[in-house]
Amino acid sequence: MIEPMSIEGYDVLIAEFKYLLEVEKPKVAQEKLIAAALGDRSENADYQAAKEKLRFIDKRLFYLNKMIQNAKVIDPSLHSHERVSFGSTVHLINCDNDKEEIYTLCGVLESEIENFLISVHSPLAKAMLGLKVGDEFKIKLPSGVKEYEIEAIEYKNIYSLKKNIRTKDDFTFH
Repeated sequence: MIEPMSIEGYDVLIAEFKYLLEVEKPKVAQEKLIAAALGDRSENADYQAAKEKLRFIDKRLFYLNKMIQNAKVIDPSLHSHERVSFGSTVHLINCDNDKEEIYTLCGVLESEIENFLISVHSPLAKAMLGLKVGDEFKIKLPSGVKEYEIEAIEYKNIYSLKKNIRTKDDFTFH
C-alpha cells in the first residue's frame, strides 16, 4: 500500500532507520558479544536482554524499510487546496450540533489524533478527499451516522501542528 507522507515525515523516517542500523544495532550487538563471553548464556540476563533488544531493532528496521519502500513523498504546500487533499487542514461543521471541528490530513506515521492530525487512510479523511468548500458528506461511525459540511480548506504545515516529533532519543530501545 502506498504511504503518503510529508518531506519532514520522510526525513524523520530515514533518520530513524539510519540511526537504528548504523548506531543502535551495532551497539547492542557488541553488548550481546560481551555478555556471551561471560559464560552460560541460558542464565545470563544481560545476554538475553541484548538478544531481545536486537530482535526489537530488527522488527522495527523491517517495518521502517517497508514504509520507506512504499513512501510517496508529497509537498502539500504545492497544492491549491481548493479540494481536500493530503496536507489540507479542513474546517468542518458538525451538522448535528453546529460545532466546528478542524482536522489536518497527513501520513499514518505523522498522525496524532489528539492534535487533530488524522491519517489519510482514516474513514473521516477518506470521506473528505476530493470535496470542496460547501460540500456535505455523511460518515458511518460505530456511534451512528454523522453529517458534516466543509466550511473551509487551507494549508498549514503538518510539522508546525505536531506536538510529538520523534528524535534520536525516541529511536533507542531501553
